Amino acid sequence: MRHSLPHAPQFYVTAPQPCPYLHGRAERKLFTALAGDSANELNNALSRQGFRRSQNVLYRPSCESCVACMSARIRVSEFQPSRTQRRVARRNAHLRRLATSAWATEEQYELFRAYLDQRHADGGMADMDIFEFAAMIEETPVRTRVIEYRAHEGGQMPPAPGSDRLVAVCLTDVLDDGLSLVYSFYDPALEEQSLGTHIILDHIELARSAGLPFVYLGYWVPGSRKMDYKARFSALEIYKGGVWQPIGDPAQHSSDIHPLSIDPIVEQVARITLPQTGG
Repeated sequence: MRHSLPHAPQFYVTAPQPCPYLHGRAERKLFTALAGDSANELNNALSRQGFRRSQNVLYRPSCESCVACMSARIRVSEFQPSRTQRRVARRNAHLRRLATSAWATEEQYELFRAYLDQRHADGGMADMDIFEFAAMIEETPVRTRVIEYRAHEGGQMPPAPGSDRLVAVCLTDVLDDGLSLVYSFYDPALEEQSLGTHIILDHIELARSAGLPFVYLGYWVPGSRKMDYKARFSALEIYKGGVWQPIGDPAQHSSDIHPLSIDPIVEQVARITLPQTGG
């Protein structure tokens, strides 16, 4: 089904599908295409309203009977690492960060496959081949970087080319107000290093050094064990009820809601604020 505003992008709604986060529920997404000269401006504007990017599409959940999925971001200036997070940072201090253009490699794909096979073998991306992986990385009309994390092997400093091993990757959009973690994956054999947490901590430092106020983490879902880790970061905000607000006590955010209290799609689209275009 299509919905649109005058002189604005067209919005569509997906058919309901099984929810990947909460058992027994169905998910539905509101989405629009991301292309053209105004792609960066649209990505910036809609990211501030709870949307996420996947290749050349911007989407956010618009389920018929649930509002559990809430966009989450960290306020960089107020973030204070916990004792556990400081240990994670020290444990991974030897890793070398390498920021590259949005270009897929076979080495990245091998790590991606190992991650999926170990962590998400029954997920929606489990059958993704190398061509689909390349599309996920490379099909972006906005400012996107691939952030690689490499472990030096062999003792030589500085490391010789090819002497360090790829252990984690994050596909990252550069917004005008922050860094958005589109997708990340890491070596599942290094679970004790908490590489997922390290990626977020490092992005907080990257944003701080660039003067960007936020790190966008994607969706947080109360009641989903897959998403519990996001609530462990201080200075976390969630997009709820059309505004960004401190998460407070995560236990207070119920995922239950009566279907009649959810606004129709047309009303949801009408409230979306779009970037100004020149006249």
